[in-house]
Amino acid sequence: MLVNQFLLLGAFLFCTGVYGVLARRNAVMVLMSIELMLNAVNINLLTFGYLHNAVSGQVFALFIIAVAAAEVAVGLAIILLIYRNRASINVDELDLMRG
Repeated sequence: MLVNQFLLLGAFLFCTGVYGVLARRNAVMVLMSIELMLNAVNINLLTFGYLHNAVSGQVFALFIIAVAAAEVAVGLAIILLIYRNRASINVDELDLMRG
């Protein structure tokens, strides 16, 4: 396969993730869209690493996977706490939370 096909796949996934973040109202779907964007970045890093015969793209991709796993754990914990307090995970209602 050609390099530009992987880059187009990464661009499509990233644009889909951006649309999901901007259009969705469910907090879980927003987190899934952010994960989709991070996976698109991983595809691009691996593609450029392969293009330049460097291992640094793979190292950065592994680092991004680790950061994404931590982001999901913290994000889901926050969403569970919001659901317990508000009985809804609608993103539009989150601005109503005051201490």
